[in-house]
Amino acid sequence: MSAAARRTPQLMRDIAVGLTIFAGYAITAAMQSSEARQAMAATNGRRIVDLERMVDLDVEPTLNAWLTSHDVMRVGANYWYAGAYLAVTATALAWLYRRRPPGFLELRRAFLLATAMAVTIFALYPVMPPRLLPELGLADTVAQGGTWGSWGSPLIEGANTIAAMPSVHLVWATWVGLMVVSVTDRSLPRLAALAHVLITTLVVVATANHYLLDAAAGAAVAMVCFAVAARRMPDRVQASDAFFLYVESPLYPQVVGGVAMLDTSTSTPSKEVLADLVRAQLHRLPRFRQRLVPPAWWRRPRWVAHPQLDWDWHIQVRELAGGADPQDGASGLAALIAELQATSLPPDRPRWRLILGDGVGPGQAAAILVLHHALSDGLGTIMQAMNLLEADDGMQPAPPRAAPASGQRRRLHHVRDVVVGLAQLATDGRPDRQLPCSDGPVRSFGMVRLRLSDVRELATRHGVGITDVLLAAVAGAVQRVSLGRVGELWTAVPLLARSQAVPEGNVTAGLIIDLPTDARPEADRLAEVARRRRRLLTSSRVAASRSVVRGAGLLPVPLHAWFAKTVYGSRHFLAIVTNIPGPEGRFSLAGSPLQEVYPIVPLAPGTPLAVGALSWNGSLCISITADSALVADVQDMCDAIVTVLDELATRPRGLSSRTSR
Repeated sequence: MSAAARRTPQLMRDIAVGLTIFAGYAITAAMQSSEARQAMAATNGRRIVDLERMVDLDVEPTLNAWLTSHDVMRVGANYWYAGAYLAVTATALAWLYRRRPPGFLELRRAFLLATAMAVTIFALYPVMPPRLLPELGLADTVAQGGTWGSWGSPLIEGANTIAAMPSVHLVWATWVGLMVVSVTDRSLPRLAALAHVLITTLVVVATANHYLLDAAAGAAVAMVCFAVAARRMPDRVQASDAFFLYVESPLYPQVVGGVAMLDTSTSTPSKEVLADLVRAQLHRLPRFRQRLVPPAWWRRPRWVAHPQLDWDWHIQVRELAGGADPQDGASGLAALIAELQATSLPPDRPRWRLILGDGVGPGQAAAILVLHHALSDGLGTIMQAMNLLEADDGMQPAPPRAAPASGQRRRLHHVRDVVVGLAQLATDGRPDRQLPCSDGPVRSFGMVRLRLSDVRELATRHGVGITDVLLAAVAGAVQRVSLGRVGELWTAVPLLARSQAVPEGNVTAGLIIDLPTDARPEADRLAEVARRRRRLLTSSRVAASRSVVRGAGLLPVPLHAWFAKTVYGSRHFLAIVTNIPGPEGRFSLAGSPLQEVYPIVPLAPGTPLAVGALSWNGSLCISITADSALVADVQDMCDAIVTVLDELATRPRGLSSRTSR
């Protein structure tokens, strides 16, 4: 079947939808002769005038007087009003159907949705244009000029004359502008699209066919419908992923990942072997082949293909052992990870790296995978890494289990949860102090491994969850290393909310809990932490936190960026603690068995502490990233966590643990 034949059914559906919208418009136009509709439209028009006067936006008389005094400009404006919006929009639609750029269906859907919304508003909210309100004394320049194709000619005598709000001219002009911005980075088309919007705004107001608020409403309708439809554009960065582009700064790079300790007693993977391994799996790792086009005030971030990968940069081998002391390799590994966390991934290439740190210890190396947070969250990073591993039994590694889909609940229950959750979030407390942070991106990194069975047994004994144990251990450790200077440690706890095993993107919710860091028995601290978390961990809070992040994507780029920077950081929390489920079984990377795997969690703006825990093959692998201004030696924090858990375990031999510098 030819491409043209495949397009025909879609084209026929589009024509059917367009005819349905036109029929709706025709019905509203037929209703305009009603005296009640005319009176309602006049009242609504006067209300708009009153509102504009209240806020000093009643520019219609000034612009109309200026236009009527300039004959050439008046004639040009008349014909622009009569035909430019139709010609430009028709040309844009024809180009869109012919060229079919990425996101074509979403762009088309945005146009139809915006037009349908405008017609709906006409039916529900008739508004008489300023040219028909005699008390305003405005000249109808189009009608007076007898402009062909508009009010001055019999061609459209049946047009709806009380459909001023919103301005369809601005609905369509704004859609054209947004479409152009979405499909091209060239300056000239973008400037032309912007000029089209500005000139159309001036024309519809100066000719007295629309109020300034009509134009603003038309632009708003187009932007909202475009944002709704464009959420599924294949190259558009989703709101929850763009969030981390907006909050990133040179002081707080948003780098996530993991470090896997490898047994290299038999052989060590070479750079070439690792590169071949990644090449063979690129079809499963689409974001590894794409770069991020950063956001601008007029443009949302998006993905673009980047086929020429710089393999020498993406994959490297570093020697870590620099001396006779066996701890030199471990210290070098911690320093390397801290360096990677403190360095932003450049935007001119796909934002990922795989680095093999050789010489961690005798017969031991470390594979470090780092990604920009916009590519994935913690669980997604593990899922992506699984594509590079092989199970020891020769089977394809199974990804970690995803959380149940919250969308499976009935929709009305979900809406209820969001409303309740928003009220709960609005009344939550906030930190009353800030923790010390360095002036530069100075990080320190540490790791501690625990037997997962011991931690589970401890949680069962106290009647709490593993996440409660982790939170209490962090709070107790902070109390020990900070000597009680912190007070209440407001902590963000990400909640995994994936509905399916899709590795790309951020699919998380979260809650903020204030952890007690005063001097008290650790059992009492654990009980209090569990009580507070149970109180906060409700379906309504989870639904609300997800909806807030996703809904923010409907905002214009500057407002979306402002929102992200406002809610993510030290204004609301001072630390991050996350617990990530890992897969079961034994795995290898390029023939080297994995011993343990630790998550890499970035600091949020203004927050000096991030703790991640990952269950892996019978171990609970905990990593700590800290700002040196808070903790001079992060290994003290690792040791303090073990001390807290030993006290909770009340065993003479304590929990079996291993710490790495």
